[in-house]
Amino acid sequence: MAIEANPKFEIPAEMRTFAEKSVEQAKRAFDSFISAAQHAVNTAETQAKTAHTGAKEIGEMAIGFTQRNVATSFEFAERLVRAKDAQELAALHADYVKSQIATLTDQAKELSKQAAKLAGQH
Repeated sequence: MAIEANPKFEIPAEMRTFAEKSVEQAKRAFDSFISAAQHAVNTAETQAKTAHTGAKEIGEMAIGFTQRNVATSFEFAERLVRAKDAQELAALHADYVKSQIATLTDQAKELSKQAAKLAGQH
């Protein structure tokens, strides 16, 4: 009885077909996963850009409000220095406080509206 040195082992056709289908299914699943991942990254990037733009707009709005408020405060200080008596000083102060309350209320409304607009985009 002679033993063959290199016995031939053949993979059955059904097994080869099954393996080929499995590889193809795995490749499609991977391609689908990559596509979904790319979509998720693109969506996140778009949302981040939108949020950044909105935050920048709110920041610029707040800086503009601050600049106006400081300028108004300096104008008020200049008027106070020129006041002739305590009565004029009190009147200037009352007008300034009334004006600032209205201004700050309007500014808070604008900032809230802008923040709500930004929040609504997500």
